Amino acid sequence: MSTFESRDHANEKHYVSTIVVVFGASGDLAHKKTFPALFQLFQAKLLPENFRIIGYARSLLERDVFVKKATSYIKAPADQVASFMEICEYMHGSYDNAEDFVKLRENIEAGEEKASSHKMERTSDNILKNRLRIYYMALPPSVFLPVSENVRKIVYNPEVENHLVVEKPFGFDQESSRVLNSQISKDWLEAEIFRTDHYLGKEMVKNIMALRFANTFYEAVWNKEHISNVQITFREPFGTEGRGGYFDQFGIIRDVMQNHLMQVLSILAMEQPASLNAEDVRDSKTAVLKCIPPIVLEETLLGQYTKSVDGTKPGYLDDDTVNKESNTPTFAEVAIHIDNDRWRGVPFIMKAAKAVDVAKVIVRIQFKDIEHSIIPKLARNELVIQISPEDKIYLKTIVKEPGLSSKLTLSDLNLSYSAVFDDSLIPEPYASLLLDVIGTDHSNFVRADELDEAWRIFTPILKRIENEKIVPLPYPYGSRGPEGESDFHIRFGHYKPRQLDYKWFSPEDRSGKYDANNKL
Repeated sequence: MSTFESRDHANEKHYVSTIVVVFGASGDLAHKKTFPALFQLFQAKLLPENFRIIGYARSLLERDVFVKKATSYIKAPADQVASFMEICEYMHGSYDNAEDFVKLRENIEAGEEKASSHKMERTSDNILKNRLRIYYMALPPSVFLPVSENVRKIVYNPEVENHLVVEKPFGFDQESSRVLNSQISKDWLEAEIFRTDHYLGKEMVKNIMALRFANTFYEAVWNKEHISNVQITFREPFGTEGRGGYFDQFGIIRDVMQNHLMQVLSILAMEQPASLNAEDVRDSKTAVLKCIPPIVLEETLLGQYTKSVDGTKPGYLDDDTVNKESNTPTFAEVAIHIDNDRWRGVPFIMKAAKAVDVAKVIVRIQFKDIEHSIIPKLARNELVIQISPEDKIYLKTIVKEPGLSSKLTLSDLNLSYSAVFDDSLIPEPYASLLLDVIGTDHSNFVRADELDEAWRIFTPILKRIENEKIVPLPYPYGSRGPEGESDFHIRFGHYKPRQLDYKWFSPEDRSGKYDANNKL
């Protein structure tokens, strides 16, 4: 199915019944992400007819406790929440007990039979016998494989459509990722597997393809002839906050860079796919990853946060669940190079940081200087794609200030989604991805070979950090990062303007300056 058609045609298969089994239904991921995402689709009337949700977990929960947990992060009128919970139920069961999976299978089959009987009462169209089962693994890696194997052996029905949704982390390095994929592939077809990276569900990440391939003036300059460097930055203003023991197993490179930010990079850098079909898109993403050599330590900056300057925020090693000798980075900045004709010589500077000064995920594409310009070098044009906290695209542009002088200033051409598309539904990433799972659109999910290439790029640097016990540089909680952070991207060609003021207005600032037609 085409990427840009899936929203309109997610329900075109007209399933007689669709059942989602949320494994790990009593856990944080299910409460914070999975159930709120399903509710958003329910509220928007995007779920298929005869849709059921079965929460499955080891915890023994009464119905009222399950309802309270499942709705704890849903903000909506009580009657709507109550209607949503009517299609939800909870089952207590082990992750390695065959008898519990037999009970799950019987529950699913009973629901499908009821839905089929109801459907046949209203139509004699025997074509409408499709049934969809979605097995959503909101589980820690330690129990994923036993659940996957038991579902395949006991619950799986080859006569219906089966979708397995897998949450990250997808392994710990290239070797463990290959083992995991090998074990999954013994039981499941690649077409049945949906490896979820929620960044692929973010509105502005999905927008990159439209921006590139639907606009002549962007695609015409999307190459080494015009672009000096590309920065992909992830910044969080909080630390591990109670999950230090978990984070310490992975670090910022595994937690954010190898998956989320590499997905953004692959869409930014790939060649135009043969079509918008899922496999063509994933072919293009994989192809560009194959052109990237492994990251080297000499082009890496690592940091680990310490307590804040005022002493109110603890350092990473102050967490009782973290090893006091841990060298796990909470800040990393790396230079990535793409050895192909489009990008050779253009550094992609990737940065991820926790416990820094601001919350922001942003892509900054800096263009080269104009050769032999009659105007002295003052600043470079930059295309900025802000992924969070606000969906925004803006183009930094040099203009003459109004008035009798010839003074130049730096301003922007700004598309803020909240101002322009204020009445549009911008779904949460998990809701968007779940709709793709229902619609069998793999475009925004990670394929096995694509995942393998991403691990190939990062595994050598991860091994060096661990084997050589590389000590990250300290930086205070709430700062910009470790010493050298401000100069790292300049080392790879990024140019900071120093002579120009920057005139920028937020949508709120501009609100009084627009007429009824949103024109100045």
